[in-house]
Amino acid sequence: MKKEVKDTIIVELGQKITEYAHFYLVDVTGLNAEATSNLRRKCFQKDIKMVVVKNNLLHKAFEASEIDYEPIYGALKGNTAVLFSNTANVPAKLLKEYTKEGIPALKAAYAEESIYVGADKLEELSSLKSKNEVIAEVVALLQSPVKNVVSALQSGAGTIHGVLKTLGERPE
Repeated sequence: MKKEVKDTIIVELGQKITEYAHFYLVDVTGLNAEATSNLRRKCFQKDIKMVVVKNNLLHKAFEASEIDYEPIYGALKGNTAVLFSNTANVPAKLLKEYTKEGIPALKAAYAEESIYVGADKLEELSSLKSKNEVIAEVVALLQSPVKNVVSALQSGAGTIHGVLKTLGERPE
C-alpha cells in the first residue's frame, strides 16, 4: 500500500473518530464472509458504522487525535473492526447477541468519554443508558409527583361530590 493511500486512510479514520461519539474495537478473527456480512447488515440496521482496519493505521489515527487513547493501544492486535456509533450502548447490545458464539469479541471501547479494555466490560457497556433514555427517566420522575397530586385531587373531588349529593338527596 502506498504512503499516500495510508495517509488518506489515517485522515478518514481520524474524521470518523471525531464524527462519532463512541466506538468499539472488535476482534473479527473467527468470522467467515457470511458471518461478517450478517454483522455488517445488523450494524447498518442499528445505525452503526463498521470498518475493518489495519491496527497500525488505527494506531496512527489515535495518535493524531486530541484525546489520549493510549490504554487502547494494547488491544490493537489481530483482526480488528471498529464499530462507530452515536449511542454508547447500541454496539454493546449488538455484540451481546453474539456472545453465545464468542465471535466477534470486544477488545476495547471508547464510550461516554471513558475507555474500557477487555471483553469482560461488555456487560457494563450494555447497561449504559443513552442520552434519550436518561432524559425519559428524568421526565418520568418529574411527572410522577404531579400525577399523584392530580390523582388525589380528582379522587377527592369525586368523594366530596358524592358526599354533597348524598346529603342533598337525604330527606329531612
